[in-house]
Amino acid sequence: MSAKVSPVTKEQQKMAYRFIALPVLLLLCFILIPIVLALVVSFTDYDVINPPTFLGLQNYLKMLDDPYFWVATKNTFIYTLIYVPLGLVVSLGTASLLNMKKKGTKLFRVFFYVPVLCSSVATSTIWFWLLNPSSGLINKVIGLFGVQGPAWLYDSKWAMLAIVIMSVWMSFGANMIIFLAGLQGIPEVLYEAANVEGASKWQTFRYVTLPSLTKTTFLVTTMLIINAFQVFDQAYILTKGGPGNSTITLVYYIYNNGFGNLKMGYASAISFFLFIIILIFSLINMKLNNLDNDK
Repeated sequence: MSAKVSPVTKEQQKMAYRFIALPVLLLLCFILIPIVLALVVSFTDYDVINPPTFLGLQNYLKMLDDPYFWVATKNTFIYTLIYVPLGLVVSLGTASLLNMKKKGTKLFRVFFYVPVLCSSVATSTIWFWLLNPSSGLINKVIGLFGVQGPAWLYDSKWAMLAIVIMSVWMSFGANMIIFLAGLQGIPEVLYEAANVEGASKWQTFRYVTLPSLTKTTFLVTTMLIINAFQVFDQAYILTKGGPGNSTITLVYYIYNNGFGNLKMGYASAISFFLFIIILIFSLINMKLNNLDNDK
């Protein structure tokens, strides 16, 4: 016999609206209204001091002839193409190791999550010392094997890779926890069936673990893509966009135009270009995830 559900009273409805009102108000004040205002500003010439002047689509057309904009776009794509796969592999690999029923795994979970709690400024400062070409710990360790380490942050060939390595170290702990939750949600019976069939560890990982983590991988990949296109702190603190503009990113270029040159209109236009890129890649990732689920 099913229990009867009592109808919602008017007082309960009012109370529900009161709880919803504050988050909605915060959403309007700090997200939706600023987005609309930024969109309006993107069609103007605004330097904060003087009243904005309407320009139409000039700010968006200006991007087509701006060489620094295309350098920043190329660097952001390079960073994303390296950071996203590397972040996936490191976080999933670490989660798989820490999912084993061994002593000390809980302690290592805490250790690997600690970098997430550190501010990007503090982390960048530490890595600035680690990557020092002459006295940095990384090059000293490499030197023990008879290999001369590169001038990480001072060489345009290595600067972006150095930023990627630091970013992966700084953020993989959060993704590791998400993967760990996904791994622990896989039914044990699937592994038992694979073991009965004589599957190797790699086959079990490929045909049992990975398909079971499709939704988790989609979530982590989407977060990594969004974080990759929004990279700023690392490039700003470690390299200031150098050497030779090799690490200048879209967000860094937006910052330079908006707060350095007071070109708020042009900076807003680039921001919406970046928003469209993130949206497109998120939709592509969602489409690929749906195709995997349909198989």
